[in-house]
Amino acid sequence: MESVVTIKTVQTLHDKQRFINLPWRLYRGDPNWVPPLKKDMWSTLNPRKNALLKLGPYQYFLAYRGGKPAGRLGVGIDGHLNEVKGFKAGYLTLFESINDYEVAEALFSAGSAWLTEHGMEFITGPQSPSNGDDYRGLLLQGFDTPPVLYDSYNPPFYVQFFERYGFTKDFDRNAYFIKLEEVPENISRAVEYAKKKYKFHTRRMNLKNIQPELLGINEVLKAGWPEEWPDMVPPTMGEIQAEYKKLIPFADPDLIWVAETDAGRFIGFFVALPDYNICFKKMNGRLLPFGVLKFLWLKRKLRSGRSFIMFVHPDYHKKGVSAAIYLSVAEAAKAKGYTHGEGSSIHEFNTKMNRDALSVGAKLYKIYRIYRKELA
Repeated sequence: MESVVTIKTVQTLHDKQRFINLPWRLYRGDPNWVPPLKKDMWSTLNPRKNALLKLGPYQYFLAYRGGKPAGRLGVGIDGHLNEVKGFKAGYLTLFESINDYEVAEALFSAGSAWLTEHGMEFITGPQSPSNGDDYRGLLLQGFDTPPVLYDSYNPPFYVQFFERYGFTKDFDRNAYFIKLEEVPENISRAVEYAKKKYKFHTRRMNLKNIQPELLGINEVLKAGWPEEWPDMVPPTMGEIQAEYKKLIPFADPDLIWVAETDAGRFIGFFVALPDYNICFKKMNGRLLPFGVLKFLWLKRKLRSGRSFIMFVHPDYHKKGVSAAIYLSVAEAAKAKGYTHGEGSSIHEFNTKMNRDALSVGAKLYKIYRIYRKELA
């Protein structure tokens, strides 16, 4: 008879180390898994460096079977989201488990009990552990290729674990494969016409004088954030700054663009990063002693990227701004040797963005699901 599953809350540095290291055991031999940088994961678990952990209480759990770590789970409460939406929602994140439903069940039960004790009425996830666009959603389709930078990846049996426990679909998020090809001449002409008619232009974001840019991003997000998005609200300025600090070490200035009026008003932005997962796969989670050298060598050969976000101020919707930004990014990327990329992840109910992706020849190739479960 197998030993029972035991659950332990993560309290000590040793607990955190086991929590972070568990995926190396679970995904050993999986050709598509990409080891995350351990330095990043330590920052994710650190409330001084993770803005989400400042928005409400949280708890991480480890599951043990036979004295060995067999699964993990994080749960928490985004007080800002709940206040804005009028929810009593908890989130789950960073779920991992051996192929043993009893382990998953014990973790889900521990997380649910903790959230119930804190007055929550339902739970959603997997959500981002940092309130960014990292590891958001359970991979539902697209297991045959490695994940792109900060995308989720999991074995197919996680889907059965969630649904067996009683989680049901809340909504899906889509990822599109984009091949950078020549832009049709009529689209280029239409963009140039729109720029002249509506008096705007595009430029690379000024990463050396970032504060005005972050203020512009904050203004556009507050004005244009759809109220119907159930799991996300406009980030606070602190969250925007934290996300910038997280991403800036990996930024390629040619992939981060701004749209502004000819009078200098910030009206839109686009953020993409090179797909450093190609480097991380060779680094095995470590920067030292040789990881940095591997990273610097491999990054020279990158030919793909991931677009994370594009937002345009509502005053400039249907005026060619999004097309102008995309065209600028595509041209700059091609000039540097990029050949393809991923646009992700887009809510399935974000009709405009899904339609825009298909209109430029993108192919839907991965789907990530956000689940929901009522708490008794």
